[in-house]
Amino acid sequence: MVTTGIKGLDGILNGLRDGDNVVWQIDKIKDYKDFAVPFAREALASGKTLIYMRFAPHKPLLRPEEATRIYDLDASSGFEAFTSEVSEIIGREGAGACYVFDCLSDLLSAWATDLMIGNFFMVTCPYLFELDTVAYFAILRNRHSFKTVARIRETTQLLVDIYCCGKKYYVHPLKVWNRYSPTMFLPHVRSGAKFLPVTDSLNISKVLSCISGIGSASAPRRNLDNWDILFMQAQEMSGSGFETKRKDEMVDRICRIMITRDAKIMTLAKTSLTLDALLAIKARMIGTGFIGGKTVGMLLARNILLNDRSSDWKEIFEPHDSYYIGSDVFYSYIVENGWWRLRMRQKTAEGYYDAAADLREKMLYGAFPEEMMEKFQQMIEYFGTSPVIVRSSSLLEDSYGSAFAGKYESIFLPNQGPPEQRYIEFVNAVRKIYASTMSEDALVYRHQRGLDKLDEQMALLVQRVSGAYHGKYFFPDVSGVGVSYNTYVWQEEMDPRAGMLRLVLGLGTRAVNRVEGDYPRIAALDRPLRRPHGNMDDLVKFSQHDVDLINVKDNCFQTMDLKELLAEVDVEEMKIARVADREMDLAGGAEAPPVSWVVTFDELLSAGGLADRMRGMMKKLEKEYNYAVDVEFTLNFMKDGGYRINLLQCRPLQTRGFGKRVEMPAKVRPGDVFFSTKGHFFGGNISQSVDKIVYVRSNEYISLGIPEKHEAARIIGRVNRKIASDKGGVTILLGPGRWGTAMPSMGIPVTFSEINHMSVLGEIAFPKGNLMPDLSFGTHFFQDLVETGIFYLAIFPDKEDVVFSDKRLGEMEDIFPKMFPEFPKYKGVISLYDTKVKGLKIMSDVVSQGVICFFS
Repeated sequence: MVTTGIKGLDGILNGLRDGDNVVWQIDKIKDYKDFAVPFAREALASGKTLIYMRFAPHKPLLRPEEATRIYDLDASSGFEAFTSEVSEIIGREGAGACYVFDCLSDLLSAWATDLMIGNFFMVTCPYLFELDTVAYFAILRNRHSFKTVARIRETTQLLVDIYCCGKKYYVHPLKVWNRYSPTMFLPHVRSGAKFLPVTDSLNISKVLSCISGIGSASAPRRNLDNWDILFMQAQEMSGSGFETKRKDEMVDRICRIMITRDAKIMTLAKTSLTLDALLAIKARMIGTGFIGGKTVGMLLARNILLNDRSSDWKEIFEPHDSYYIGSDVFYSYIVENGWWRLRMRQKTAEGYYDAAADLREKMLYGAFPEEMMEKFQQMIEYFGTSPVIVRSSSLLEDSYGSAFAGKYESIFLPNQGPPEQRYIEFVNAVRKIYASTMSEDALVYRHQRGLDKLDEQMALLVQRVSGAYHGKYFFPDVSGVGVSYNTYVWQEEMDPRAGMLRLVLGLGTRAVNRVEGDYPRIAALDRPLRRPHGNMDDLVKFSQHDVDLINVKDNCFQTMDLKELLAEVDVEEMKIARVADREMDLAGGAEAPPVSWVVTFDELLSAGGLADRMRGMMKKLEKEYNYAVDVEFTLNFMKDGGYRINLLQCRPLQTRGFGKRVEMPAKVRPGDVFFSTKGHFFGGNISQSVDKIVYVRSNEYISLGIPEKHEAARIIGRVNRKIASDKGGVTILLGPGRWGTAMPSMGIPVTFSEINHMSVLGEIAFPKGNLMPDLSFGTHFFQDLVETGIFYLAIFPDKEDVVFSDKRLGEMEDIFPKMFPEFPKYKGVISLYDTKVKGLKIMSDVVSQGVICFFS
């Protein structure tokens, strides 16, 4: 039996037992210390290991000589980092140790909410119990919500009140697991080393009334979370009568617990978000914690523009009524479903991928507490049957240098049907987005950028879908992506600083993703009517042919052929900027088919002034961010001929500068040129020796069946990982059609994590197989290339100014069969060459728009 170090207290509790967690409910830290010190001294005297977990700002409970080891912990590092470190210490110290923790109430200064203190206790206490330890904790009375105290009471083995009444100290056991005596659960007054039970009703009533605070001014707030109390104080302060300094301090405090930990974003937030703006966010928030990077970016951008008195954004912006689901809900989902130990295993090097697969599957089927379910239901009732989109908004997402573009799920919900059905569909969307944090692409992305050990919670942004009804269909007139710095310019006179737009009709999924056989309208904002493809045939081919929309009648997300859609809706009503398909228009005759429209947005970009407006918007945001920006938006036409813009997202855009200009070789012997092209590349000026080439041969690839093409993509992933482990230097990856396509008929269906260690990525046009590159600047794929520093080029061998010759490769040894003998079927389909001894070099120059790869 373990002793408390106080004989009289041992008598009340029938001693301590292995596995006991003891929580002291106190008014002063000194009261806790009076019980912690005797326990620690007795543990050491009996030969036990005594660990002191030090993390609070209050004075130390124990002196160095009163503990075997003292661990200094940083709660401000976040719930996950802090809890993980505590778990690692407990595991390292092993069975039978004794612990004294600082007062848990002081975690509120770092985490702001009772919810996370309850979560911490729920995951730490059972682990200590399993290892037969004895641990002391403390919480301050009346500092926590009833729910938090209830969670602690339910989890701990002992809960004991300590209080002073009339200059007398009392100990009152509230819970003592598996022990009982007739007087155990009565208040006990301390008298020297003894504790005497208070048994008469008069004194019991007097003592308990003294400490309960019945009738006091603070009593009504005791059932509130500390989070709610803070915002009640902020609400009182938002009116007149409070000095600016105090309001600024409150803004700073709220920003640190709800907006961001990032210093750069924090600076922007404190200058762009007023106290009233922060209170408006809180009013539409479900749960506690941070609102996440995507939400912060959207709100900051809107406020920056609306605060600009020299602009008319107040008249142009479509209002929004989004909801925000706090990041603490994500951790609570894991904790309350009993998955935290699995989460901790996933954070280890051994379990990083394996445990993630298990956790991802479990997260698709977890349960939410009734209180959270009710809040979700109220939000669903607010939106009614308006379509909504549930978007990821993690802590690290959309930050400087880490966009996480496309790594986490965002899900459109048509939101039709009875409330019960709409609720189920919403909760399933939440589960799916939470599970996407454990996807391989997201894990690889975090690991490659050194973010895998950081606190990555998932908040959510729930937005009403922008658009209008067109019969049974719902969609915006225009959706788009804009970048303030155009990394890809296809003509020498274009200014990359002018920015670029990527526009589509309908939902924006076709603007942010590479879509098979479909092309958005690309507009360089200083030359909006200049296209990468010039003649009418190219205009038709490289245009939008399908539209993503919501079919409210069938309650589904749908992709629809543009011609079919235009046959069902009023073309004039939609005011699509367009030109006629020349071939269809000139067919002539009474039996001629109707004119087929090609979506170009030319009228909108020129006469509609969209190019100038969006350029001005992004330049303003770029100035405030002190960084290039990437935005997503929708545009809807008004009956008066004008339009309204809904700014959906804004984030810092990582770009690669052009770098020092490269002097291209004056003359290269034709037989030494591997490939050369004009334009169709991004990645700046480069001049690099090439160490390896991975080459997927076009004819051989198209002869494969669909399953074999998928297998070929997985093999490319194996090659990619081998190159990384061998530190293979500069590697060029070449293949027919599109890399990263979902359809093998259009290219090679790799994920980005299967090509992320390549230095140069080349897409080769192969008309025979209908395989064409997609210059997908502005998409999630494009952002991945830029962030990873991969140079991209498209090669069109049939064009006059393009050279592509793989004859020299035939003179070299293909080392793929040696390195991957388990894949004999793919010999001659996938080739791998070591080119160091051949002096292969790649060079590019942005000004002349030239790229050449040659044997030097």
